[in-house]
Amino acid sequence: MAGSHKPAPKARPGFPARLDASPSMPLRSTVSLVRQPVNSLPQRPVGLGMDSSAVRLSMVAKLSQQGLTDTQVLAAMSVIERHRFVDSALVNQAYEDTSLPIGMGQTISKPGVVSRMLELLRQGRAERLGRVLEIGTGCGYQAAVLGQLCVEVYSIERLRGLHDKARENLRHLRLANVHLLFGDGMQGYAKGAPYAGIIAAAGGEAIPQCWLDQLAVGGRLVAPVAAGAQSPGRQALVVVDKTEQGLRQTVMEAVHFVPLKSGIA
Repeated sequence: MAGSHKPAPKARPGFPARLDASPSMPLRSTVSLVRQPVNSLPQRPVGLGMDSSAVRLSMVAKLSQQGLTDTQVLAAMSVIERHRFVDSALVNQAYEDTSLPIGMGQTISKPGVVSRMLELLRQGRAERLGRVLEIGTGCGYQAAVLGQLCVEVYSIERLRGLHDKARENLRHLRLANVHLLFGDGMQGYAKGAPYAGIIAAAGGEAIPQCWLDQLAVGGRLVAPVAAGAQSPGRQALVVVDKTEQGLRQTVMEAVHFVPLKSGIA
């Protein structure tokens, strides 16, 4: 139609940036240098010990045997060195399909759970996801894997000690597309919205409305949610698709994540 024009695209926030803060909750954000896209699995092992790609390829082979079929996720899991994200005393368990403590009462999720959630988030698409929000950076491992699969990643952590640890863990990767934020993940990050995907590493009683508001139409959210009064203490993995017609929720398998909390510490 003559005279019509498309609105200018929303500019992404610059970094370093600052989250909106309340007088009682000064929130800050920082950027971590991260980026190394991967397109295929390594063809042969290199290195020795935990630095050997053979160790990661063995883990990836087990994930494939468990039913993971997304080749992009498999490739990303084969590249990111999980042992760099756990304490030295736990390095020998880094490539086992188990969660491990990372301090401050938090854990690094099982490789099987990480890969499952990422596969659900990607929906089998051939191309990389666009802008994605991660709730709960933890030690930074999943953010690093997301950096291989997404154009841009915003990852927010409420615990200062873990935020700082993740920055150190990710520094060597120098991935410029992953931005680490220190703040209240329950508020999401409106300045980066809308998101093609949102993924949470902590489970609450319900999905915060602001996450749904910040999800783009056509986007997908993957998060653990409390199973309800009939199953106290249990969680289920929930997938929410945002369509032109509204929200469509699908309840998946049972999972166990640390509880979702508000505020910073």
